[in-house]
Amino acid sequence: MWRRVASLSSSISSSFLAQTASRLNTWESLTTGIAQQAKGVIAPKEKTPFITFVLGGPGSGKGTQCIKIVETFGFAHLSAGDLLRREIASKSADGAMILNTIKEGKIVPSQVTVKLIQKEMELSDNHKFLIDGFPRTEENRVSFEQIIGVEPNVVLFFDCPEEEMVKRVLNRNEGRVDDNLETIKKRLTVFQALSLPVINYYSEKGKLYTIKAIGTEDEIFEQVRPIFAAFEAIPLNTRWNWNISALVVVIDMS
Repeated sequence: MWRRVASLSSSISSSFLAQTASRLNTWESLTTGIAQQAKGVIAPKEKTPFITFVLGGPGSGKGTQCIKIVETFGFAHLSAGDLLRREIASKSADGAMILNTIKEGKIVPSQVTVKLIQKEMELSDNHKFLIDGFPRTEENRVSFEQIIGVEPNVVLFFDCPEEEMVKRVLNRNEGRVDDNLETIKKRLTVFQALSLPVINYYSEKGKLYTIKAIGTEDEIFEQVRPIFAAFEAIPLNTRWNWNISALVVVIDMS
């Protein structure tokens, strides 16, 4: 359902016939939603997804802060790295390819990662997603927007000095295949070359929030908390009415 809502605007402009069908579907969704809102019940799957990208170099503390965001604000946490490692453990053909790519410190093909993320989003009952460690390249970003059909609402960038990231990765001792000095150096080089353009892109769009990732876990989270608290403070009916107005404008102008 969330995918139908997210793709609504693109379907309206495809052709006159598609526009007509889309208008009927939109009106049905709106009237159903209004009735549900009046009862105080709107199923999560009927909400437009709220997507947060969580970016930062290896060892910047993304995963730790994602746990705190989940606990405090109720997001579903999708770690691109965890999804890839799960695929490796499955012993599939894609898993073998992913393993070799990671060992070389390279980026896994965009479509592979996006499809894994898409599958998890579709299986979730949540509508708020933290997508951790993705997109890492401009190609990743474009593939996500093309396949999933939405842009992120928020992009967090955990800015951490390289020497601190190296120290954290070598000390965490989680048994990961990429937690060794040679691979971490490769990953940092790749991050600098490929991920910074993504960060700059979202900065120009006004969606980037830079977090200084030095200090205790709680100190860092105090930089993160106000970002999501601000969105949580917007009343549901205000967000709902804004969405209705936007859809009506699209319909009236087409």
